[in-house]
Amino acid sequence: MTVDNIDIDATIKKVQELLAQEPNLSPALRSTLDILLLVVQLLANRLGLNSRNSSKPPSTDFVKGEKKTKDGNNKAGGQVGRIGTTLSKVADPDEIKLLKVDRASLPPAQYRDIGFESRQVFDIDIQRIVTEYRAQILEDEKGNRFTAPFPSQVTKAVQYGNGVKVQAVYLSQFQLLPYQRVQDYFKEQIGLPISTGSVFNFNKQAFKLLAEFELKLIAKLIASPLLHTDETGINIGGKRQWLHCASNDRLTLFYAHAKRGIEAMDAKGVLPLFKGILCHDHWKPYYHYTGCLHSLCNAHHLRELERAYEQDKQQWAKEMQDLLLDILKDVKAQGDASALTVEQAKYYTERYRKLLKLAEIECPAPDESRQPGQRGRIKRSRARNLLERLQLFELDVLRFMTNPIVPFTNNQGENDIRMTKVHQKISGCFRSQEGADIFCRVRSYLSTCRKNNVSATQALTLLFDGVLPDFIL
Repeated sequence: MTVDNIDIDATIKKVQELLAQEPNLSPALRSTLDILLLVVQLLANRLGLNSRNSSKPPSTDFVKGEKKTKDGNNKAGGQVGRIGTTLSKVADPDEIKLLKVDRASLPPAQYRDIGFESRQVFDIDIQRIVTEYRAQILEDEKGNRFTAPFPSQVTKAVQYGNGVKVQAVYLSQFQLLPYQRVQDYFKEQIGLPISTGSVFNFNKQAFKLLAEFELKLIAKLIASPLLHTDETGINIGGKRQWLHCASNDRLTLFYAHAKRGIEAMDAKGVLPLFKGILCHDHWKPYYHYTGCLHSLCNAHHLRELERAYEQDKQQWAKEMQDLLLDILKDVKAQGDASALTVEQAKYYTERYRKLLKLAEIECPAPDESRQPGQRGRIKRSRARNLLERLQLFELDVLRFMTNPIVPFTNNQGENDIRMTKVHQKISGCFRSQEGADIFCRVRSYLSTCRKNNVSATQALTLLFDGVLPDFIL
């Protein structure tokens, strides 16, 4: 590994050789220096981690100088063949303003009107709308009064309409604005006084209205042929908990739980009943579910192989990385919803196994013999752990090349869960379990609707009108 043009590995090796040649060092000093060299090695390895060879996000990468495009030849701006988007004139403008020529500024002559030149300005008008319902009261000759009924949704003398609720939930749960900023938006942009408590109540109402949706969503997830699963840490009331996600290209379910393992995975009842293919990142508790097939995320494998090659100098890791990418290229060449032929799959499987056998020489297993009193598992290097995983879970690693519905990565699950991290960057944490539960259910609804071509605004409007989208029914 190289840092600022210094080969860390070579330098440490040289220092170790010099120490071995020094006979006058005390055992205590020699042990201290060995520990310091180990610490330097560990810290140097951490410096070498980035989004290409670990699970660190790209935002943590240090980029020196300008970031160039792959080929370096493209000019700035839109490229040739790109379909751009721009404003276009509409045939039915909302308002027309006529501009007449000031004839007094023209030279004397006879003029006739031959038409006009038009330009359109697109703007918005954010305003409060107050609707007053006046129910007629009739009285007969005996003094009996009869009042016209109010609409079912109008229950109070003064109340917020569904449009306000839709906008408040949209801003807080979809755009992830803190309650205080939602309050500021309504006050400054619309001139409507609204408390943070009201925003919370609107979210709570949406949560209750979505109870039926969540049940139908869970049933559809269980019946799906493929699911992506992932989990991430969240902060609820200052305590670390976990947000779990089960999803595919049409459905998304989020839920929060105090634990990360099997108990949490069983909580919503999806995975215990699922019989399809479960795509994940090899978090061991997922293998508790034996009623389904498994598929491992090869994006994780590519990053781990990159680390093994860069930091542990494992040549087999680079060759395995190239092999997985070659298989992916051939799979893509088959077209959508296709897989490799039996002959192609056999060819790549043999290459895969042959490469792992050669890796055994370069990255051998540790000595399994134990010293007296030694307990626990024999420590393995990260490269060795990766090698053994690729051996033991060959079918799950290569399932993408034989089953057309299995993707190469678990990116769907990771992308679905990413907005949780954005929420925490903006708002910090959830103050209560109830707040986390509201976020998860509402986000499940909005994410699922967007996957089915229903916008967030449309989805929330339907919800507060008491209607669920057709696709879930």
